[in-house]
Amino acid sequence: MLYQAFQAHSDLMSPFRQMAQSGSAAFWFSDTEGSWLRKISASLDVFSRLKVTHARPAYGINAVKVGERELAVTEEAVLSLPFGTLLRFKKEAAADRPHQPAVLLVAPLSGHFATLLRETVRTLLQDHDVYITDWHNARDVPLTHGGFGLDDYIDHMIRFTQTIGPGTHLVAVCQPCVAALAATALMAEDNDPAQPRSLTLMAGPVDCRVNPTEVNKLATSKPIEWFEKNLISRVPMQHAGHMRRVYPGFVQLSAFLSMNPERHKKSFQDLYQHLVDGDVEKANMIRVFYDEYLAVNDLPAEFYLETVEKVFQTYDLAEGKLQYRGRTVKPAAIKRTALMTVEGERDDICSVGQTVAALDLCTSLRPFMKTHHIQTGVGHYGVFSGRKWNQQIYPRVREMIHANQG
Repeated sequence: MLYQAFQAHSDLMSPFRQMAQSGSAAFWFSDTEGSWLRKISASLDVFSRLKVTHARPAYGINAVKVGERELAVTEEAVLSLPFGTLLRFKKEAAADRPHQPAVLLVAPLSGHFATLLRETVRTLLQDHDVYITDWHNARDVPLTHGGFGLDDYIDHMIRFTQTIGPGTHLVAVCQPCVAALAATALMAEDNDPAQPRSLTLMAGPVDCRVNPTEVNKLATSKPIEWFEKNLISRVPMQHAGHMRRVYPGFVQLSAFLSMNPERHKKSFQDLYQHLVDGDVEKANMIRVFYDEYLAVNDLPAEFYLETVEKVFQTYDLAEGKLQYRGRTVKPAAIKRTALMTVEGERDDICSVGQTVAALDLCTSLRPFMKTHHIQTGVGHYGVFSGRKWNQQIYPRVREMIHANQG
């Protein structure tokens, strides 16, 4: 009933938010900073934005600067499957531009859309041919397409990598680090010609036994049956995936918001004040962030529950007992894929030590094929976005990729 209650409330409030949005625009004609009309407009704008949406935001990457040239970028769906699309950010052809390594950016399936990695994509595009795992909203996938568990996620990693072809480099951010490492190990064991040339794991929960965070403690505080009983809902009738069991994105969002309620409250207070003061540029920065942050993506129940249990409760990969369709995943099978791990000093979601654990699991890799970077002064999101990602982390990732281009 949880999802049905949310949907009923959302439907009830929708016309009021639309009226607030229209009213905000109507009252904005006042040019006097701090005027009562400006205050009404600001209040209505803030109210209209306090909503959760299920629509994927646009990536908005139309061009990228490569060297001294500005190249147009278009999105190309290379392979579309029911639960996800292999999306390419295709740069316009340039005869004088050398071949760039193909990179598959593996986005989390954890309550938000892959567009959360927009800045990561934009940075990688300068020196690489970039693809991304563009996950679909489970509430829009009809039941006829079946379920989607951790094995299916790994299947997508393998199939997407094979579609791009030999020489692909994988860059996994946060949650998918386990699946990306598993897919690479399986491809290596099968001697797949498309096995990745390199694998970069960024702030991912490879071994959650190390320096447990509050997120990790929450996952182990209840049995998996509790998560299934209390957090899984069925999609309401008005959506294409009606009756599908999902972990609703709005539940995940609520958990994120509860971790820093005062910070989010202050952000909306700042938005109101910027609008009253007429500082549209600062107001738009907050608007853009929350347009993305409040856009949620429902997870298939199978994938969510298996991830909680196998990654955060029983540590299957780290313990050497992760199963994929009856096979044991063996990171020791990886011999030809260079491995880099990246962690943030202040990461309170995947703490220091959890990602670098992957290096010890890949016992067959020679030392010169393993790299670790810990970035001082950044939290979780700072590992893949922001100034230090662009200026300090990305150059190391780029160097590793290009050094292993072959």
